[in-house]
Amino acid sequence: MNMDVESVAAELYAVRPSEFTSARDAYVAKARKAGDRELAAAIAALRKPTVAVWTAGLLARGRPEEARQLLLLGEALRTAHRTLDAGQLRKLSHDQHVVIGRLARAARSLAAESDQTVSEPVLSEVERILHAVLADPEVAERWAGGRLVRSPDPASGFTGLEPQPGAAPPRRKESAPPEPAGPAARRAPAPGTGGGAEQARRQRIEAAREELAEARAEADRLSTEEAAAQELADGAEAAVRSAVARLEEARAASAAAAAGLRTAGQAAAKARKRADAAARKAEKLAGSEA
Repeated sequence: MNMDVESVAAELYAVRPSEFTSARDAYVAKARKAGDRELAAAIAALRKPTVAVWTAGLLARGRPEEARQLLLLGEALRTAHRTLDAGQLRKLSHDQHVVIGRLARAARSLAAESDQTVSEPVLSEVERILHAVLADPEVAERWAGGRLVRSPDPASGFTGLEPQPGAAPPRRKESAPPEPAGPAARRAPAPGTGGGAEQARRQRIEAAREELAEARAEADRLSTEEAAAQELADGAEAAVRSAVARLEEARAASAAAAAGLRTAGQAAAKARKRADAAARKAEKLAGSEA
């Protein structure tokens, strides 16, 4: 039997969570029947994914191009955090919320195609998983490879990404004021102490963080508005589908009634012919008796 734990895992994590255990047990039985106890043990150790993890994984399997774009967005966001590029952070943070909202809805649609219902709490968990994919390259690698089996720890921003040396934008040089004479000169900081430069650096970092916070707040607001608009659109689409279904039912009923009317008309015509024939026969018999 030509199978290994990686290929089996890829197949198992593609089936619905409700079918995972029975499918895994079937593979374990096959491995044992083939005499490969080590493979059987490795397959038996595979853990069933949650519905949220499975739903998020559908994107990597069913929408590979969109999954690749999400990975590229994560790389760009991590780079922007390291370089403290406030303008890029503002743009990418907005893109992050829009993309994650869209992909989460796409994942729910893919799950529906497999007859798996995704509730709102599960959808929120899917969004948290996608945030972790953006923030953590290890999570991104497992997700893209279909090996993510549990929800990663909640991503709190892009922690652990220290700014690169010299990443803060340089401060514009200004003309140095005249050097004071006398005792004041002794109180002035000696060149090269770096006290003012360090303070300026901290101020630039704080300003970048404030801009990022504002950008995230704006992105959250826009994402909420987009979700509300999408909900209205989904409701309208459902209403249209329901109306179309009712129209089809009415057309089918009308066609059935027309067919029944034709059948009844044909039966009535035959009955009239039989009645006419019987009447002629009766008249003929009456005439012969007279």
